[in-house]
Amino acid sequence: MPAKGKYFFNETDDCRMSDPLYEKYRYTSQQHPLLLLLLFIAIIFWTTLIIVFFTTEEAHNHLAFIIAVCAALVIFAVMYLLLCIESLFRRWLTLFGVMIWVCFLIVGYVSLFERENNYQLWDQVPFFLFIIFTVYTMLPFGMRGAVVISLLSALSHIIVLSIMVSVTSQESKESILFQLFANAVVFLCGNLMGAFHKRQMQVASWDLYRYTLKCIQVRMKLKIEKRQQENLLLSILPAHISMEMKLAIIERLKETNDNRQMHDNNFHSLYVKRHQNVSILYADIVGFTRLASDCSPKELVVMLNELFGKFDQIAKENECMRIKILGDCYYCVSGLPVSLPVHARNCVKMGLDMCEAIKQVREATGVDINMRVGIHSGNVLCGVIGLRKWQYDVWSHDVSLANRMESAGVPGRVHITEATLNHLGKAYEVEEGNGHLRDPYLESMNIKTYLVVDPRSKQCIANNHLPKTRVNDGLKMRASVRMTRYLESWGAARPFAHLNHRESVSSDSSSSQGKQRKEIPLSSTGRQRNSDRNSSQKGRIEEDIYDEMMSTIEGLSSTNPWCGRSDDFCGFSLIFAEPSLEKEYRTIPILKLKSYFACASFVFLCIFLIQMFVMPKTAKLGISFGIVAVVIVLILLVCFAEKCMKRCSESWSFLRHLCAISEKVETMPLLRLPLAVITIGALLIIAIFNFATEGNKPANFTGSNDLGAATYPFGNTTQSCVEETYYAYCCILAFIACSVFLQISFELKVLLLSIAVTVYLIIFNTLQHRNLRFYGNSTRLFIKEPRITTNLYLVLFYITLILLAKQIDYYCRLDCLWKSKFKKEHEQFETMENVNRLLLENVLPAHVAAYFIGEKRNEDWYHQSYDCVCVMFASVPDFKVFYTECDVNKEGLECLRLLNEIIADFDELLLKPKFSGVEKIKTIGSTYMAAAGLSVTPGQENSQDKERQHAHIGIMVEYGIALMSKLDGINRHSFNNFRLRIGINHGPVIAGVIGARKPQYDIWGNTVNVASRMESTGELGKIQVTEETSKILQELGYSCECRGLINVKGKGELRTYFVCTETAKFQGMGLN
Repeated sequence: MPAKGKYFFNETDDCRMSDPLYEKYRYTSQQHPLLLLLLFIAIIFWTTLIIVFFTTEEAHNHLAFIIAVCAALVIFAVMYLLLCIESLFRRWLTLFGVMIWVCFLIVGYVSLFERENNYQLWDQVPFFLFIIFTVYTMLPFGMRGAVVISLLSALSHIIVLSIMVSVTSQESKESILFQLFANAVVFLCGNLMGAFHKRQMQVASWDLYRYTLKCIQVRMKLKIEKRQQENLLLSILPAHISMEMKLAIIERLKETNDNRQMHDNNFHSLYVKRHQNVSILYADIVGFTRLASDCSPKELVVMLNELFGKFDQIAKENECMRIKILGDCYYCVSGLPVSLPVHARNCVKMGLDMCEAIKQVREATGVDINMRVGIHSGNVLCGVIGLRKWQYDVWSHDVSLANRMESAGVPGRVHITEATLNHLGKAYEVEEGNGHLRDPYLESMNIKTYLVVDPRSKQCIANNHLPKTRVNDGLKMRASVRMTRYLESWGAARPFAHLNHRESVSSDSSSSQGKQRKEIPLSSTGRQRNSDRNSSQKGRIEEDIYDEMMSTIEGLSSTNPWCGRSDDFCGFSLIFAEPSLEKEYRTIPILKLKSYFACASFVFLCIFLIQMFVMPKTAKLGISFGIVAVVIVLILLVCFAEKCMKRCSESWSFLRHLCAISEKVETMPLLRLPLAVITIGALLIIAIFNFATEGNKPANFTGSNDLGAATYPFGNTTQSCVEETYYAYCCILAFIACSVFLQISFELKVLLLSIAVTVYLIIFNTLQHRNLRFYGNSTRLFIKEPRITTNLYLVLFYITLILLAKQIDYYCRLDCLWKSKFKKEHEQFETMENVNRLLLENVLPAHVAAYFIGEKRNEDWYHQSYDCVCVMFASVPDFKVFYTECDVNKEGLECLRLLNEIIADFDELLLKPKFSGVEKIKTIGSTYMAAAGLSVTPGQENSQDKERQHAHIGIMVEYGIALMSKLDGINRHSFNNFRLRIGINHGPVIAGVIGARKPQYDIWGNTVNVASRMESTGELGKIQVTEETSKILQELGYSCECRGLINVKGKGELRTYFVCTETAKFQGMGLN
């Protein structure tokens, strides 16, 4: 288990290369496959040596050599099998590396000293160069260990041979010194190029590891946020509606991202479906308005949440779906989204349970409240309309009738229609309801109603059991306090409570795998549980990151660049199956490209020094190296002109162009590839050029050139042997120079190396400078013969560098593939995040959604009290007349489509910056409710000047005028004559979220009630406001016309005003 914060870091966090997870990643991705590759190469090499030995030598002459090589072959074969079979040998990886190095050294020194009295300084130089280079590139050592081991290898060869040669050789001290210098240059070049190679691979591995870890971390965060948002969304909208909306939004986002033209559609999307044979229940708490006026904001929210939370629980028990909460009115439907044959029984049972629950509250608290329930059975259209603040709702004449049944009902009783009674059968006893006497609509429609007899009331009377009230001890408390305290004992779930107890995001996937997590031992000793929820959540995220990273590492270990079995790659070539990804890989910038050219320049310098130390100093040698030096310098000038000549480029146009080219070297393939080919080609040619142009020479040749006699640092007898061997070493260094171009095309490196090795082998085997046997010594070991040595080590380095280049190409392609996959995943998660964000913003205000989700989510009740909020109700009364249900309009569906267009156009106005402070609250039938001033942080209203507070009222009037203009446009296109009736009021309100199963944001208060009355008592085409609101509007420059005193239900007579909209259209232009 990861320690706290181990894999949960930011850019500035200290994440070290010594992390156990990174060590496992590096072992799996680099150390293990490279060690297997080296063992494979070594086994092939030892086998080749044994075959050549038995075909050219007699075993008894060189017994120590053949024993050493056979022992090394057996040890390497055993190691290879162990590494292939069991990955637990990772802990002994360094030991394996040391054993391999020791075996190489033993074979090297045995071949040096095997039955030999005449030692040569060039003996086994390429073998020790091979040891040095593979210590850096293939053996599992750190940089410090690799440097120490390589230096020991090089120094041991130089020191041992210098001592042995000085004792046994007759050559001059000058010739010995020059060869030692040449050997030192060879080993120095091998060390530096190997160290550069190792450093680049370490940096690439570390960068990819960190990138992978951060991508997984981001993925975990996005999964958590996505789950929170989906849970939040599903707690508000039914799953079938929310999924349909998500798919539509994803399609729109894809069309936007792909710059495709949107499909022409005269209508907005309508997410409404028709359901038959359902029962609709409306319930209203009688006496709650008077009680709410005495409540504090928290008491009101707690009271509503406890009551409606209890109702939600009852609805769940009776298979009913709560639709919406309107103030203290609660309505639900049974038979959605799946049809139920017992829908009427479910609704009646729920109504009786609600009345019983309120009865218990009344008896326990002494508060005079009651429940009035109305039920009707029929057909409904259900879904959401508009573009913002979606709320699941139902529409139909049957819904309107159910609402009438509630308003015409009797407190404490369930009022049902004859249609519902027919579905009940004989499940309940009923009595005459006489609803037509209390509602003229029921009388005009000749609706016969009934009151359901609660079986529990009959049992209560039969047992003569009359419950006694228990409020004597609390009569001194306010009624709202008694209610709140009693209701809290019910323990209804708080809104979005399920979001605050999230499980680990990978719990499902991890449990399905059925595997025990493999723990990596870390320095942390404590696995104590942290009671702090945020810390424990962070710990779960870290565990998930650990699991994801482990699965990624396991997936990496299962892939092999040599088998070619992958859905992402095409066979052995490792070309991406997706052409676009292959093109991206070919054109990806190579950030370290300039350092490749710097390394190649150093190799060129080393080749020059070797040939200057060992070869005859002829004019041809100087001219050839001079030409190549000019080419190398020009290429370096192109690469580094940007850094070196930036200041001078301002005055010289040529330098300005050169700097521009220099900036594109790393990013433009058509520029970097020719430069790389020229550089590598020049090195491969200059390594052998002077040897190939000398022609055949006898062993005792003492030639001269036109500039004078050439200087031979060695005797004429051995000069040709020394030249051939050191020319071969220069060729090997040129091979290594090709390999340091790590991210250059693998195919290009194979082509250049293949051409070079073919030409080299032809040259070294056709241009004979000496006899096959050195000095005619028949007892000399074959591996010390210059020609055999040259052929063996040229082929060895060629194969090694080709296989190493293949492995590096696989790493680079894997890096590109992972980044591409992570990028796609990130885009998918961002798309889902955007979809959920859009859906949430269409359900809850942004600041309310942030309260319940995210890092700083809150478990407390959401309730806010505002001092000055402007509330508007805008209705289309004519729509009730327009709405009909017949076959022509698909039983009312087409009428709702028009209402959807009206509401959607109203919602689109909210996207204008001018109305950014207006918040849509909800729609009630064809009535649109909005408020301005809710975006202000509560408690800061007093710090604002009056003008800014009153500006909300002016903006709301402007919004009302804009709604009228929108509706006029719809009338022109639909050939209708709808008109708006708008009511506006301002003052203090209480905002909050109530409901556990379907949390709903709403505002309450006298301001809201009066605004609603301003609309219901208003006139078509006019905006009616209260006297207080009109005074502020007149201060803002609006003209208001006094309507007079009107009777407002619950408020008595109020003086109201109409806003002169024509004047407002002009006055409001300066409000921005």
